[in-house]
Amino acid sequence: MVIGNAVFKYKTIKGPLHKVPAIIKLLLLLPISVFCISLPSLSLGAGIISNILIALICGLSLQDQITDLKPVLFYALLMYVLSVFSNIIDNFRSTPLNQFFTLLIPGFTYLRIILRLAFIVQVSALIFRTTSSLEIREVVRLEVISLFFSFIPEIFKIWTSVNLAWKARGGKEGVEKIKSLMFILISLSFEKAALKANALEARSWHER
Repeated sequence: MVIGNAVFKYKTIKGPLHKVPAIIKLLLLLPISVFCISLPSLSLGAGIISNILIALICGLSLQDQITDLKPVLFYALLMYVLSVFSNIIDNFRSTPLNQFFTLLIPGFTYLRIILRLAFIVQVSALIFRTTSSLEIREVVRLEVISLFFSFIPEIFKIWTSVNLAWKARGGKEGVEKIKSLMFILISLSFEKAALKANALEARSWHER
């Protein structure tokens, strides 16, 4: 079966971003993603609109962009259920019956998280839609791939550690937990990655 329009599928139509070297685009993906996390909601909204226009200029149709945002819709639904569940658990007894529907309305934190995710997915789509698999293979060497997979267990260890610390301090499940721990997870992961990179560089130096 042929997939007509898969998520992040490379577009052969040549646009401005197709001419940018793959290594530059891939190196910019993480810094841009981290930067957008700190942006306020209005700036994120403006960024999302800008990404839509840039994608159109690069030959990506609205259908392509909607396809790439499908994972965001799934995540938004999941986060909404978690947010509502958390609201009901925390405020069920203190909320009058005639105002129960207010517990079904997510807060601004939920909106910011979804906007951030949409922005990151858009940036990722712009990069991978304009970069062929051959270009990516030329940039991503076998050693980098092996390092990536070897680092996955480290991420799980970090998450387990911060999750236990959150529970030990009486932290509750819900959106606030994900919001708080995600920043800690990213920071500690960067620190671990930097230490591993320094160790590899030192070992490489000794082997010369």
